[in-house]
Amino acid sequence: MTTTKVTAQDLFRAAYENRYTWDKSFPGYTAEITYKDGNKIVKGTARVNPDLKAEVLDVDNEEAQKAIHNQLWEIAVHRIRRSFDDTHGANSFSDGDTDETGAVEIFVGGKAAGDKYKLRNNEVCLVHRHIHGIVVTINTFSSHDTGEGYLSHQYDSVYHEPKTGEQKGGKSNFTDEYQKVGKYFILNRRVISTEISGKTSVQEFIFDNIKLFDVAVA
Repeated sequence: MTTTKVTAQDLFRAAYENRYTWDKSFPGYTAEITYKDGNKIVKGTARVNPDLKAEVLDVDNEEAQKAIHNQLWEIAVHRIRRSFDDTHGANSFSDGDTDETGAVEIFVGGKAAGDKYKLRNNEVCLVHRHIHGIVVTINTFSSHDTGEGYLSHQYDSVYHEPKTGEQKGGKSNFTDEYQKVGKYFILNRRVISTEISGKTSVQEFIFDNIKLFDVAVA
């Protein structure tokens, strides 16, 4: 009796397909946003449309509006549902070492050569990707299972110059909290703590009164 070896691509595909995403029927939503940056507090309205494009309303401060919009974009882009073949069809995968936590390295070849991931318990727990001329490394420390895929809860993020390895900016630590609205899980709070040159700055994004659009209206 022969057994089929589970390949690195099989492992990565399973973890990729285990991410929580919104289905194609996602109607979009509105929310009241409170943005805290140190002692500064800004309130406004956030809107994520059915096409997952974001809008920030009732915020006059340009810097605050940009910060909120960036987070809405980050939220939506990670909820987009794309097939594994559409996203990674031009890539190849090979496995590396398994660390003391049981996380296995996955090295990427092909179009995204140089990228690397780690997988643990059918989840991606490390992302190391080249994006727009910079390298981003994300370590995930905790997550929760929605029953329809996992969502990261605590993780960090740091950027490096690809050629020299020089760190760009500070390391940011994220804490995300989600609320189920209708049948969808939507971020209702994100705290970002960033340390630069020994000083820590904290940003908090709170989304209240989250309401899905009526499909007929949207």
